Amino acid sequence: MLVGVEAGRVVDVPLVPQRERRFRYPGRKPLPDREVLCGILYVLLTGVQWEYLPMELGFGSDMTCRRRPRDWNEAGVWQRAHEVLLAELNAAPRLDRSRCVVDSSHVRALKRGSHTGPSPVDRGRADSKHHLITDGHGTPLAVLLTGGNRNDVTQLLPLLYAIPPVRGRVGRPRRKPDSLFADRDYDHDTYRDQVRDRGIVPAIARRGTRHGTGLGTYRWVIERSFAWLHGFRRLRIRWERRADIHEGLLKLDCCLITHRQLGSLR
Repeated sequence: MLVGVEAGRVVDVPLVPQRERRFRYPGRKPLPDREVLCGILYVLLTGVQWEYLPMELGFGSDMTCRRRPRDWNEAGVWQRAHEVLLAELNAAPRLDRSRCVVDSSHVRALKRGSHTGPSPVDRGRADSKHHLITDGHGTPLAVLLTGGNRNDVTQLLPLLYAIPPVRGRVGRPRRKPDSLFADRDYDHDTYRDQVRDRGIVPAIARRGTRHGTGLGTYRWVIERSFAWLHGFRRLRIRWERRADIHEGLLKLDCCLITHRQLGSLR
């Protein structure tokens, strides 16, 4: 992906950082980024473990394909790629910024590691949580990774802060939506006030009330987004002990879903 946005205009900017080889003793030439990316996508789609990545496909070794998403995540490659795709989707226009929807999903963490915790829905086994915020059409805006015992409402404001400023239209890049939809797990008046202080209208279901509030008319899109997210088999179960590798795969998945949304318009 070689398209970027700079000073309000579209320019050719390499998103993947370029490596400079040493003049003396340069060592083995690194595998091209395209081949490594194909290996990462192969693991993401099939769910195969890194050590079982077929070498005959030309994707490189499992260590190469495991380190690149970690390094690219630290360099902000996935974040910048996601912002470029959101800008193109916003220019279409196909990005609904009038409202956003938040929710979370549990995934088993078989090898434990950081950002894991005892699951309240799986007899205390170690798992993690994917916290997702989408626009009104279900396009991912931001995703966070926490332990499975973390309360959903604690990640409400971090998700709002994680929404990038989306370009693509004339004027100042917009960052916050008009309204926020959430289920009863986010029912807390303190957080409602904090969301309202940011100029966002909270539409959060209250505990102890009957169903049929009509919020499901708008909230169903995030259930579909989680189905898209976990349609990539590698993310159904967390196999990585390192949280940064799993988080990099999560952000790459959001880029792929956004690109799929953009491709449906063409």
